[in-house]
Amino acid sequence: MIVLINRLKLLFLGVFALSSAGVFVYHAVWVWPRQACEAKGDWWDWRGRTCAHPVLISDITGRPIKEKRDAAKAAATALHQP
Repeated sequence: MIVLINRLKLLFLGVFALSSAGVFVYHAVWVWPRQACEAKGDWWDWRGRTCAHPVLISDITGRPIKEKRDAAKAAATALHQP
């Protein structure tokens, strides 16, 4: 009976250690980089673990936005979209 209790004790200790290591790896690989990326105002892609900076379409095409309110709206939308 004592041997069974010792084996179960070691089994549960091992499961706990693996679970703790898994939680740490999850935070180190996904959570902390996401928080750092979003703190800078960038976009976080969880699939590829990529931090991307939002770019306006007018910056890509080179066509200026003529209305000031439209430019402000486009800039605000670019910064707040996931």
